[in-house]
Amino acid sequence: MTHVRDPLLTTVAIEELRPTQITVGMREVAAKRKHWREIHGKDTGKFLGKHMIPVILGPKHHHYVIDHHHLARALHDEGVKDVAVTVVANLSKLDADVFWTVLDDRNWMHPFDDEGRRRHYQDIPKSITKLIDDPFRSLAGELRRAGGFAKDTTPFSEFLWADFLRRRMKRKLVESDFDRAVEKALELAKSTDADYLPGWCGPAPEE
Repeated sequence: MTHVRDPLLTTVAIEELRPTQITVGMREVAAKRKHWREIHGKDTGKFLGKHMIPVILGPKHHHYVIDHHHLARALHDEGVKDVAVTVVANLSKLDADVFWTVLDDRNWMHPFDDEGRRRHYQDIPKSITKLIDDPFRSLAGELRRAGGFAKDTTPFSEFLWADFLRRRMKRKLVESDFDRAVEKALELAKSTDADYLPGWCGPAPEE
């Protein structure tokens, strides 16, 4: 097994990238698609240079994405064929079971479905195009942008917030009235119930 000390840069077809999670927030994807269209033809090269996709080289030399799933999906949906990737570790000599165990141990995978249930690694899609929508992941992303919690380096921090919200709000509200769901999420985020979550900003001041 070889560990890459310095990141190796290469270009890979987006359709060949393998996810390490089951879901994305499709509202997040839509926002990234919108941003891409806004910069298209102007700063796209510079943008892609600053947003290379980090991957693990896995069995059969497949490239497994460990961050920027939303961006990869957005670029694919906008017709981008190839993307620059950074190979941060080479685990290509491992068999599948050991490979996924290592990814799990290092927080390089998030095998949870859109209801927050942990699934077997075999349930993780084999293509970026097969990622499914988790509206609570979109809600968590919007909550962070609204100041509900601070950006944090904890792996999958926004998924942790998504699961927190999922246990306290109806999915129907998130899907039917997103603005109201954000308001409710902001209230929940300031409560002490959320104090264990990464980036928690403390309770709302008493009036």
